[in-house]
Amino acid sequence: MQPEEPGPQLPPGFSAATGWQAMVFVGVVTVLLGLIVALHPSGSLNVIAVLLGVLLVISGIFDLVRVFDRRETHRVWLGIAGLLLVVIGVLLIRRLDLTVALVGLVIGITWIVQGLAELVDAFSGGPGERRGWWIFFGLISLVAGIVVVAVPTTSVTVLAVLVGIWFIVTGLTEIVGGFMQRHADSKPQAGQGQPAPSW
Repeated sequence: MQPEEPGPQLPPGFSAATGWQAMVFVGVVTVLLGLIVALHPSGSLNVIAVLLGVLLVISGIFDLVRVFDRRETHRVWLGIAGLLLVVIGVLLIRRLDLTVALVGLVIGITWIVQGLAELVDAFSGGPGERRGWWIFFGLISLVAGIVVVAVPTTSVTVLAVLVGIWFIVTGLTEIVGGFMQRHADSKPQAGQGQPAPSW
């Protein structure tokens, strides 16, 4: 076997600098997104609602275009589905308050189902060390889902603020981690060129 030829080497410190700079960049972007979402939750939710409506309209147009393909076997159903998707998408764009409420309902129902599933799993299984935690998380998910379903618009706005705060914390963690990595990578380089101590 022949020894592998060494590949092209990156300039000294290039990869380390790229690593910590990428972490800091991602952290800054995450903090900015968090600030936007936390300070303007309603506007952020409206953007999500518009994107959802546009996605439905595009899907509907795609189905309508497929109606003219003679190779399609269900052209009538594609036409009906395409029209419905376009109409629903336009309604979601025109009535952003209903779209935000719909998003809240979906989140709330998902949490309710998840909470019930965790409770059923906790009570159906035998006694275990983590059974109490499953019951606790199931109850929290169930209660949170009921609250969100009861007041979907307000709840989703509060959730958007919490998501924004979480983004800010995550971004700050990335920034601090990036500078810590820069400091750790600079230590070996600073020590290079010094004579080894003789014992």
